[in-house]
This record gives sequence, C-alpha cells and structure tokens, in this order.
Amino acid sequence: MSLLHTIVAFIIALGLLIVVHEYGHYLVARLCNVKVLRFSVGFGRPLLTRRVGKDQTEWVIAAIPFGGYVKMLDEREGPVEPHEFARAFNRQSVGRRFAIVIAGPVANFLFAIAVYAGLFMYGLPEARPLLGAPPAESVAASAGLRAGDTVRAVDGEPITTWQELRWRVLQSALQRGQLKLEVVDEKGHLRDAMLDLRSFPADDVETDALERIGLRLYRPPLEPVLGTVVAGGAAERAGLAPGDRVLAADGKPVASWEALVAAVQARPEAPLSLTIERAGARRTVEVVPAAVAAPGGKRIGRISATPQIPASHAERMMTRVQHGVLESLWKGVLKTTDIAVFSLKMLGKMLVGEVSWKHLSGPVTIADFAGQSAQMGWISYVTFLALISISLGVLNLLPIPLLDGGHLMYYAIEIVKGKPVSERAMELGQRVGLALLLVMMAFAFYNDLNRLLTG
Repeated sequence: MSLLHTIVAFIIALGLLIVVHEYGHYLVARLCNVKVLRFSVGFGRPLLTRRVGKDQTEWVIAAIPFGGYVKMLDEREGPVEPHEFARAFNRQSVGRRFAIVIAGPVANFLFAIAVYAGLFMYGLPEARPLLGAPPAESVAASAGLRAGDTVRAVDGEPITTWQELRWRVLQSALQRGQLKLEVVDEKGHLRDAMLDLRSFPADDVETDALERIGLRLYRPPLEPVLGTVVAGGAAERAGLAPGDRVLAADGKPVASWEALVAAVQARPEAPLSLTIERAGARRTVEVVPAAVAAPGGKRIGRISATPQIPASHAERMMTRVQHGVLESLWKGVLKTTDIAVFSLKMLGKMLVGEVSWKHLSGPVTIADFAGQSAQMGWISYVTFLALISISLGVLNLLPIPLLDGGHLMYYAIEIVKGKPVSERAMELGQRVGLALLLVMMAFAFYNDLNRLLTG
C-alpha cells in the first residue's frame, strides 16, 4: 500500500464526511430561512471559491482539510442590514438554533444508516459463527465450547454471522457481564454455554477480544493455494497470483495454508523466498511481508492474500446475508445506534480510568485505516466511512464548548432559564472547551506517534 494511496483514501473520506456534516447544518439553516454566507470544506486560505444562489453563498475549499464550517448571517460577527434581521442566526428562536446545530451530527448518523442499509440490501457473504477449538483454560473452554460448535443465539437473540457474535461479545466484555450462548454441535444437539466476562480487562476491549476469550473462527485444513490477492499488497508486488500453489518457503516444504501463514508471520519486513507452482511450472519468487501489529505488542508479517476455499468448505463456513428495504433500514438504524452507544461507553470508561486513553486515535491512524480499507475493496471502504461518520457525530455531540454539543448545552440552559447564557459564561466555556480539545488532540497525536514507532 503506497503512501499516495493512503493519502488519497484519507482525503476522500475526510472531505466526504465534512460535507455530510456541514450540509446538515446548511440544509436546516436554509429551511429555517437563515442566510448562509459561506460553506467551507477546510479552514484557512480559500483555494477554490464559487458563489451560488440568490444569497450568493460562498462555496469554498480551503487549505487546511481537518474540518469545515457553515458561516451564517449573525449580528455578533458583523453588521446586518435592517431588512435582513429576520434572517440572522442570532435572531432565531432557541428551538430553531437547536435544530440547526444538531443537524450536523444527525446528518452523520443518517449517512451511516444509509450505508449500512444499502449493504444489508446488497447482501454480503459473511462467515458463520462456527467455532474452532478454544485454548485450554480460556473463558470459552471453561464455558464448555468445543470445535465445530455453531452459535445460534446470544442472550436469546438469534445471530447468523461471526461479526454479529463478535459485536455482542465486545459489548458484554466492556460491561464485564455474563453472556449466554445457544450453540448446536456437529451432531445437531442444542445446549447453552455461559461466557463469564466479569474478570475480562475492559482495557483490552479494542484488541482481539475474541482471541483472548478463546472464541476462534473454525478454519478447516486448507491447501497452500492462493484464492485472492489484494491489490497493492505484498503478494501482488511479488508477482503472486490467484491459483498459485506454494510448495516451499525458504526451502522448507509447505504442506498446508497454516504452515504458509506461520512462515509469513515469522518474517515481517524481511525477504521470504517462496517456491510456487503455476500452470504446471515451478518458479521462485521473493516476497517481503508487510509488518502489522498483533496482540501482545508483537509484529507479524502479512502478504495480503487469502486461501482458495473449496465449495464444500464455503457452504459450511459462509452465509449470504440479505434483507428487504424496510428491514435493512431498521437494521441500519440499530447498527448505527449500537456503535454510537458503544463509543459513548468507551469514552465514559476512559474518563473514569477503566479504559486506557491509548485507544484514542488521531488523523495518522485514521488515514492508515482509510488506506487499508480502500485496499480491501469498496465494501470495506464504505463500511469504514460509516464507522468514522458515527464517531464524528458522537464527538460533536459531546457537551464541550466549541463543539456542536457545547452549543446545544447552552441552548438547553437557555430553555430552562428562559434567557440566553451570558457572554462571560460563554467566553469562559470556550476557553475550557479549547483546553479540553487540545488535551484530546495531544493524546491522539501521541498515540499515533506511538503506533508508528511500535508498528
């Protein structure tokens, strides 16, 4: 994955989500007959400017891409002609001002709902919740789970995919609760298993929590044959192609896909010589696995290729999830709500010290995720966009002055008191808000730097 590829994916993601957020403010302002002076994507010096409409609203792309704003007619920011008093933002009722401000985060949530609903309607092949053998003495082993078990329900709610199982386990792990699984074994016998997550460290919730618990996706024995090769990955750069059979790694015979994975993981950013068979002919290629982080702080190699899965295995391990329009919309709402609530809970755990601030990500990490998701295909990329859109919406609703949530807090106080918050109180609030945002940004940049240095 090239640096240019990552930068382009990040800029597209950031620009799109800024437009979505600010357009929410803009649209509701127009519906409330408030005059919009400028719609800016980015801050600082304008690079491109165009005036549109009877109000001659400036549509601007600015030099600093980390954000945007909608500037409205407001007597607190400049003189307003008497005939336009009714269109000034500061002259609107508190209800209208509240609606205009909350419209930005709401637009982010609606975007995520639309993405998830579209994916549910499109239909996606997903892994069934079919379990592999749990490690001895793990939480999963203590619950009596065995290789070949399929999870059918979690706390009485049916599930059909591995991702659904993963999400439910993450939520329960954050709350350190117990989770009741309904499983069916290979002989078709139903039974219940209780996962006791009360001692699970909440700080590990964003690591590979399922692996720590002992829940592993079942992986049948596979031959070392490449099924897909991700564009831009180490395998493609080395000239590997779908259908290649790997015979040896650094001269050592490779008998299974697991053996190939082990050889690749052992050589992060180090040349690995692979002997392959393609169309009956043997050849040797050199691949340099990319280094990625693994649980426990280790670095492992990855070549961005997947195994060729026989049809018989695919039928057992995969399912296609597809829903109708209304059901997809409802599932989109539920998924967006679940992620937003989970994000708020994580922030709450950070504030009380139960979850480390190391989970706070900055622009470098987000850019890296943007590049990786784009590399994996459009479905991964739009899913990433939906997730970041939800995070942006949640962040902006926090009651921190300078953010949308801070303004909403002022308006809520105004509704209760019957009069606006004083200028002095707002000025002090802005200073506190700026300090809080700077602290959050410092943590985020520190975490980004730490991830870069440690891989």
